[in-house]
Amino acid sequence: MAKAKGDYPLPKFHFQVEWGEGFRMGFTEVSGLDFETEVIEYREGNSKIYNKLKQPGLTKFSNITMKRGTFEGDFDYYLLWKETYFFQEGNKTGDRYRRPVTIKLLNEEHDPIITWVLTNAWPSKVQSTDLKADANEVAIETMELVHEGLEIQEAS
Repeated sequence: MAKAKGDYPLPKFHFQVEWGEGFRMGFTEVSGLDFETEVIEYREGNSKIYNKLKQPGLTKFSNITMKRGTFEGDFDYYLLWKETYFFQEGNKTGDRYRRPVTIKLLNEEHDPIITWVLTNAWPSKVQSTDLKADANEVAIETMELVHEGLEIQEAS
């Protein structure tokens, strides 16, 4: 196991998201960077021990939730979600709308420390901001990404 570098844990507020090739969007929050291995329980009927054996099964990845401020004239979330129509029509070109998404946690010099890479990501849900007449908050919109794999890379 590698020894931790530095004396303090990393702050989580300095990060960058790259959507596909060379396309960057600013976000205020990214969550759901987790995965788990499902457990398969099995017991043979003539087993001498009275408990189940547990073995690793399929890996399950959580959806990624991304939030950002709403800007006038900016409909990027909606336009990205609208591309999923190509999936629904059974169009083989729909695969080109699945993209790698790279999320980087940055240090003070803006160098990546940890990088999460999502495989074949596409937006499954877009949520516009809620409206409240007596609120004093920024309008936040949300996009939920589904993906087929999550790889964590350490900075070199």
